[in-house]
Amino acid sequence: MASTLFSLLAIFIIVMAEFVAGHDPEVSAATAAYKDPSKPIRVRINDLMERMSLSEKIGQMTQIDRSRATTDVMSNYCIGSVLSVSDSVPGQKPGDRTPHNFSSRKWIMTINKLQEAALATRLGIPMLYAIDAVHGHNYAYRSTIFPHNVGLGATRDPQLVKRIGAATALEARATGVRYVFSPTIAVCRDPRWGRCYESYSEDPALVKLMTETMIAGLEGDIPPNYSIKGVPFVETGHRTKVAACAKHFVGDGGTSGGVDRGNAEMPWKELAAVHLPPYSTAILKGVASVMLSYSSWNGQKMHANRRLVTGLLKTRLKFRGFVISDFEGIDKIKDANYSYSVEAGISAGIDMVMAPYKFRRFIRTLTYQVEKGIIPMTRIDDAVARILRVKFTMGLFENPYADVEMGRQLGSQEHRELAREAVRKSLVLLKNDGPLLPLPKYGAKILVAGTHANNLGYQCGGWTMQWQGQSGNNITQGTTILSAIASTVDPSTEVLYSVDPSAELIELGNFSHAIVVVGEVPYAEFDGDNGNLTIPEPGLTTISNVCDRVISCVVVLVSGRPLVLEPHLLSKIHSLVAAWLPGTEGQGVADLLFGDWPFTGRLPRTWFKRVDQLPMNVGDRNYLPLFPFGFGLT
Repeated sequence: MASTLFSLLAIFIIVMAEFVAGHDPEVSAATAAYKDPSKPIRVRINDLMERMSLSEKIGQMTQIDRSRATTDVMSNYCIGSVLSVSDSVPGQKPGDRTPHNFSSRKWIMTINKLQEAALATRLGIPMLYAIDAVHGHNYAYRSTIFPHNVGLGATRDPQLVKRIGAATALEARATGVRYVFSPTIAVCRDPRWGRCYESYSEDPALVKLMTETMIAGLEGDIPPNYSIKGVPFVETGHRTKVAACAKHFVGDGGTSGGVDRGNAEMPWKELAAVHLPPYSTAILKGVASVMLSYSSWNGQKMHANRRLVTGLLKTRLKFRGFVISDFEGIDKIKDANYSYSVEAGISAGIDMVMAPYKFRRFIRTLTYQVEKGIIPMTRIDDAVARILRVKFTMGLFENPYADVEMGRQLGSQEHRELAREAVRKSLVLLKNDGPLLPLPKYGAKILVAGTHANNLGYQCGGWTMQWQGQSGNNITQGTTILSAIASTVDPSTEVLYSVDPSAELIELGNFSHAIVVVGEVPYAEFDGDNGNLTIPEPGLTTISNVCDRVISCVVVLVSGRPLVLEPHLLSKIHSLVAAWLPGTEGQGVADLLFGDWPFTGRLPRTWFKRVDQLPMNVGDRNYLPLFPFGFGLT
């Protein structure tokens, strides 16, 4: 009898020990299934989620700004993701718009400190650090700034775009960033839209082509037999890739009048044929996340559109990564009713909420709604499973910290040469009477004029060190178009620069050639919405003054979209080059002006005659452009 009782007691002790080990993270941490990389990801997700409390789950659904991400906040709220906006890069104070030369080491130290706090939480779930990478790692000083997407569309070179994606991933990882808000896969159908330069083209087929290779560059090539459709993929073997984010779902490039955050008024057939195809491609390529658009479709905000987010994206297209809101996007569903906005957004299918500053309000509101049964727990579990799937897939649990040795990749010479190649392939020659181009390198006297010839900020455009971009040559490191011209010509050639030269200077100068570089000043999003699309002054005046007086006059137009070229103005210009927004490597412009490389770029979008023709896209019934889609002289 005693031996039997002893045996039963022993069994009871063993069972209880196993029970405690299975429910006490401190006891079971070493043997937990979610920490075992040999286990299938679904097993790891299920094991971890069984251990998580509601507050830990909602923490994973929350993305906050770096300026609010103290170690206490990371620990107390189990925050799942942190982002940097333009004024919250490591070491920068909110509101500070001064260019800062922060080293990659400074970035890494900051991010690793936050990661250390995340890993010190009860379950040790690593956080995911995110940033906009619209045309390179564009908020990091000294990074390589590539041409904006409209210029990449002009190259018609998807393999070049793949290499740019790979270089962007390397530069992001050089600073410890593992998640980038890129690529923008909007199909811009109206150049009046302030984000049109973020779109590769008006043609969905071209956007699809570039989407496929950009995601492969950022995340790695998805294996032929990889899992099932819709499962996210991030290559982990060499620690050189990042999680990508396709944005902004869906129809943001088709709003009426090109109004940013506006209303895309169109039938389902048009939405499906024009704006949806790039997302199907992104999902097939294993994109990790999809960001929703601020815009609406036929009056319903995308952030609250359950039919498209859950019904189409997650169910029909079988996307199994996570859906993220745009910056405070959930707040804008219904301005006067935050509680309703949270309910509508989460119910629509948003998995991670970008609540950069007022994250406590979001956490408090969502917690209340779940506890009261307004939001079902199944919706929370779906969101968290998707976020964890990405974190497990990208190896974040096994390698959570940034590698200091990657720092040398930031702004490397190899990447700058790649950007220079991209500039060369993106330029489109629209007019070349004579032909005037290429220009001579020897024995000439060249006047260089215009606001954009010697302004690195202008040639980079928006989303460069600051959200709206900025003027000046000290914003980061790079080569202006003027510097590139001066270093290309022979010493026997005289180069004189004047932003807006007087008639007297031009007439007395006896110039053999003139290069006028003008265009748009930097802008982003709604600040770039433009109903007239004329060349800003003093650009128009500079073109007229110079081209009226110099017999060989080249105009280089630096802009994020086609602009109005009146017949009387066009007649003055001997050679016209669309340079788009070339980025930091202005040498690529001089390479073509002086004949070291041929022009090969072709228009990625229609160049209209008048704004009253807009929207006008290739294939339209009344298609009477100034220069058609695909045009480009050689």
